Order: sequence, then structure tokens, then C-alpha cells
Amino acid sequence: MKLSRILLYAFLMTLVSDTLTSCRDELCYNHYPSLDVNLVWEQEWERNYGMDLQSEWDASHYGFEYASLRPTHPEWVNFVRFSADGSRHETYMQHDKENIIIDTGEGQSLLLYNGDTEYIVLEDMASVANARATSTARARSSISYVMAQHPGLSTTNPPDVIYSAYVDEVPYVESHTVRPMTIKMQPLVFTYVIRYEFEHGKEHIKLARGALGGMAESVFLRDSRTSDQATIILFDCATTDYGCEAHVRSFGIPGFPDDYFGRGDERAASRPYTLNLEVLLTNGKVVEFNFDVADQIARQPKGGVIVVDGLRIEDEQNEPQESTGGFDVDLSGWNNVDIDLPI
Repeated sequence: MKLSRILLYAFLMTLVSDTLTSCRDELCYNHYPSLDVNLVWEQEWERNYGMDLQSEWDASHYGFEYASLRPTHPEWVNFVRFSADGSRHETYMQHDKENIIIDTGEGQSLLLYNGDTEYIVLEDMASVANARATSTARARSSISYVMAQHPGLSTTNPPDVIYSAYVDEVPYVESHTVRPMTIKMQPLVFTYVIRYEFEHGKEHIKLARGALGGMAESVFLRDSRTSDQATIILFDCATTDYGCEAHVRSFGIPGFPDDYFGRGDERAASRPYTLNLEVLLTNGKVVEFNFDVADQIARQPKGGVIVVDGLRIEDEQNEPQESTGGFDVDLSGWNNVDIDLPI
């Protein structure tokens, strides 16, 4: 009798143990297949295509450290799963790590991108091949020279920083299994440090703004390829001890990568890139400068440093203007021409 009790006790303990440590697939409602996703962020503000800015960076010359331009990571990320049947499933995750339940089926791909942007429009998101980011529209009537060099192009704000990652095929995950997966989030937006260096008359500048024509209008989230369509980016400038400066975000050059890359002269000749500067002088007059920067952009297709120098504002240009009591054409709309357009 004593042996029977011992065997019964052992049998009951086995049942309890099995219940606590496993479950039958058809009765289990908690143990789904899942991915333990760990995000790694590539925080670069420019790509090195031969300029080697990072190793040559002189903080005393630029007034800031190279690393200070690195973008931060966002607070959250869109996690989009495309199934083999064409269906699309979207969830959200933190910027670092999260456990995400997925289907057990094969043929799934993943697209991740941050959605906490203000000056980005996401388009064709139902298709992973066509999903892309575009800047929001902005208008300025005073850049007639730039618009003449780039007829028919839109004018836009500099885009926000946006990252993306694409996983072509998700490894098969069995039920009741957690598979670790590390995914690198790469930036799709890069920064151009634009320096307008004056040799005379910088003290006459009250306000400044600029435009950069010929840059990519959008970027594909899947592979960071930029669209062939170009745009004109409008931006504001800061005044400095040498003139004016702007840190302008961009998707880079259009149609990149393409067959022209690596052949700078052909790239420069194939597309125009125009840099503009408008300055409002202390006497209320507006002075405009325009530059061909194709050679500099050709060597820096995704971020870098653009310098134009030798600029002058003659003292007589800033002489007090006589009031005629009429409408001042030079001042018209300086504070009103930059308008964020609804999409």
C-alpha cells in the first residue's frame, strides 16, 4: 500500500510539472511564435565617397565637432510585416528592443521605419517595393533664377531624419519559440553643411535664407535608392563671423545609386545643382547670390560640406534708402513667402 501511494504521488507530480512547463498546441493560447527584435542604429550624417570628412574634420574651423551632427534615434518604430499572400500587418515597437508575435508561415518580409516625423510624407506604403518618403511642400516666389535652372521642379522643406530597414525573408519560427533577431536601422536623410563665406560686407546682413536645387525629391524605404525626380530644397540660414551657414537635410542626389557614380565629371554634367543665397540687409534691401555647385555635389552624393567663398556686399548697397511712401518691392513678402503647404 505504501508503494502504491508513492507511485501515485510521483505520477501526480509529473502531471503538474508537464502542465507548468509545456502545453498542447491545440490548447495553448499564450505560446505564439515570436521575434525578439533588437534594433541597432547607424547614426551617420554623411556618407564617405572619397572626401573622408570625418578623419580630416577640424572642429576649430567649423565651430562644432563632427559627431554633433549625428542624428538621434527616434522614440518608436513602425514594424510592418508583408505576408506571402500580399497582406500587410503593422505594429509599433520601441526604439531598442521588443518581443513581437508573428505568424508561423514562410515567405514573410519586414519593413521597419520611424514614423515620428513632421516634414515627411509617406507614399505607396501598401507595396514594399514602392514605399517611399517625400518632403513636405514649401513655396517661395523670390528664387526665380534657381527655378529657371530647374524648370518644373517642386519646392520642399528639408526632410526630417528617417531611418529604415528591410528584411527580405523572415526565418521560420516554430510555435512556442522565440527567435532573436538583430536589425540595423540605417538613415535615409543626410546633412549638408553649407558655408557662404564673405570677404567683405557680412556686417550688413540682417537675415539670410537659401535654396538648393536638383536634390532628390524622395527615397525608397526598402533599399535607400533615391527617386529620379528632383526638387528644390528651401531653408533658413544663420549668420556667422564669416557670413552665413546652414545645415540642410536631404535625401541626397536623384537616381542614386546609378551608373554615373564614380565618374564625377559625367555626374556633374548630367544634372544641374544650384545653390542660392538671399540676404536681407540692415537697410531693408534684399541681395541675391546664385552658384553652380554641381562639382561639389558630385563628390558628395549623400551629405557633406559645400563652400562658396569670395562673396561681397559693398558698403554702398547698404546705404539708407529713401522712403517714397510706396510699396517696397525688395521687401515684399520677405517674412511671408515661406509657406508650409498642406498635403
